[in-house]
Amino acid sequence: MFRFEDPIYLYALALIPLLAILRFLLVRQQKKRLRKFGDRELVRQLTPDVSRFRPLVKYSLLLTALALLIVMIARPQFGTKINREKRTGIETIIALDVSNSMLAEDVAPSRLDRSKMMVENLVDNFTNDKIGLIVFAGDAFIQLPITSDYVSAKMFLSSISPSMIATQGTDIAKAISMASHSFTQQEGVGKAIIVITDGEDHEGGALEAAKEAKDKGMRVYILGVGSTKGAPIPTGNGDYMKDNTGQTVMTGLNEQMCREIAQAGGGAYIHVENNSNAQDQLDQELSKLAKKEIESTVYSDYDEQFQAVGIIVLLLLIIEICILDVKNPLLKNVSLFKRNKKVVAILIALLVSTTIQAQTDRLLVRQGNKQFWAGNYAEAEVSYRKAVEKNPRNAQAIFNLGNALLGQRKDSAAVSQFEQAAKLETNPIRKSQAYHNIGVVCQGQKQFAQAIEAYKESLRNNPADDETRYNLELCKRQQQQQNQDQQNQQNKDNKDQKDKDKKDQQKQDQDKKDQQKQDQKQQQQDKQQMSKENAEQMLNAAIQEEKQTQERMKKALQQPNRRSLQKNW
Repeated sequence: MFRFEDPIYLYALALIPLLAILRFLLVRQQKKRLRKFGDRELVRQLTPDVSRFRPLVKYSLLLTALALLIVMIARPQFGTKINREKRTGIETIIALDVSNSMLAEDVAPSRLDRSKMMVENLVDNFTNDKIGLIVFAGDAFIQLPITSDYVSAKMFLSSISPSMIATQGTDIAKAISMASHSFTQQEGVGKAIIVITDGEDHEGGALEAAKEAKDKGMRVYILGVGSTKGAPIPTGNGDYMKDNTGQTVMTGLNEQMCREIAQAGGGAYIHVENNSNAQDQLDQELSKLAKKEIESTVYSDYDEQFQAVGIIVLLLLIIEICILDVKNPLLKNVSLFKRNKKVVAILIALLVSTTIQAQTDRLLVRQGNKQFWAGNYAEAEVSYRKAVEKNPRNAQAIFNLGNALLGQRKDSAAVSQFEQAAKLETNPIRKSQAYHNIGVVCQGQKQFAQAIEAYKESLRNNPADDETRYNLELCKRQQQQQNQDQQNQQNKDNKDQKDKDKKDQQKQDQDKKDQQKQDQKQQQQDKQQMSKENAEQMLNAAIQEEKQTQERMKKALQQPNRRSLQKNW
């Protein structure tokens, strides 16, 4: 990165061509006088020790030294350094609602865009304050830990959208609770929580969270965005969001709830409309908070480089003094330059080409920096990639490439570039910053284990970085909370599974009993069916036997009667 701190002095470079023209006119006038004095060849023979080129070389050296002196006064700056400054200000955590209802356009251009504009204006008004950023919907997470780096705050702000959180809804209580745990531990500093929302709290508990924050010495300010009449939510394809019945969803500002939360948090409620009244009122409210001297880590992208230019100027002046206006008689027999003009010209050309090649990647990095600060992250990415192609070991170009990718929300690619820059970087401060950025990205994605390792590596390279140390402690706390939530969810899942298994077992037992009852009933039916068949068989047998008896009697009657007398002894 390169720039001039006082570029107005560069206008003095216009003196260089004017002095060159003046020199040309003086030499021309001198030649005219020599012609009047006598024959040109005769004059040369009479003054054999006078050089025609040395005065021109000396004058060129003087002009070059003057030009570099002007550049040095303009204060050229290049590189990156970290300063620690003591500032007097407040700490502010902004909790921004990114639910789908914030896409409503009852406030131009939309509720979310209007809120982002307000936050950006608020950051522009900050000078000695610290700021943090939380986004929330049905869930909440820290987008930017509290810091004095306003450039990073704007960069993270530009990437906010409802797609960042899959769980939709509006959990204001969780946002306030997370914000109250995101401040530094310094006492006596005014601490403000600014919640920007449309007031549609779907989870509840916001009043209790605001009261708890107030008890800790914080102030909760609610910025209500939108109109109370309500507005439809655009879907992005020319239509509006509809409910299950096919009716268009209307979302309106809940001012009553916003006022109650602000009152519970000891702050104020501010209605955001299509004017600057809300911005002015918020600035007035924040100015009432107590300010205290706090130590901040300030990242400066520029370091003074005038020393190198000053050394070059000093060398040029020494060389100019050593060169005499007349020829040195001791070197008049040396004709190496005359005999090897082509060789010297080739060497100079190679030296110039090598210098240009060495500066190409730096020029591309400077070009990318201009595009980056203008917000053209895609164009800056192209310039940085070209610089890396020219010099794959340019750690600064790789680090800036990571920032450009981060501005485009390409977090994975950005982390890869930061890791590569950290491996190539030899400056421990810059290496620490690369690992710090890796930690911030991982923390934003709730990859707390990776973030903790990155912060630890950053502190190994720069143990005096209090901001990284604070982010590390915050990340550890968030990891503990995440582990606890996962354990609670696992216990809940286990309990649900046990209840489900119990219900399944009960259902199986009931099915078994029903089957047994059904089998008994079937057996009874079969038994009844068998008894009826046996009765029919017995009846048929009796009828058959009766028929046979009647047939025998009938045959007996048809035979002739015979009487036999028996004696009675």
